[in-house]
Amino acid sequence: MKKLLQLEYLGQWFAAYALTLWFGFPAWWFWAWLLVPDVSMIGYLINRRVGAWSYNLAHHHLTAFACVAIGLSLGTSSYLLFTGLLLWGHSGMDRLFGYGLKYEQGFKFTHLGKIGPEKGPAELL
Repeated sequence: MKKLLQLEYLGQWFAAYALTLWFGFPAWWFWAWLLVPDVSMIGYLINRRVGAWSYNLAHHHLTAFACVAIGLSLGTSSYLLFTGLLLWGHSGMDRLFGYGLKYEQGFKFTHLGKIGPEKGPAELL
């Protein structure tokens, strides 16, 4: 099942890129801006709850689709349309690599399971 989900997320990532091209945005924009949604992790500087909330807002499919829908209503050259496609593609990429939506317990706790090594650094040696 994990491989099937990874294939789905890979498809999501590249579908977002293909739609970016279809709507006439320059190809390099997608790749240049791809990691910008991770700026949402800045919320973790305040606390885990704010961090999880801000990260999830930027990585949730509903946020991406709302941007796409509003962007389409404004015209196909809308920056909001591009932002929605970018958010959708970025979340697909993140989930492909195991970074899911965050729980308030901390950054390592996601809806896809715990990320990172199970043992502490001292136990790995």
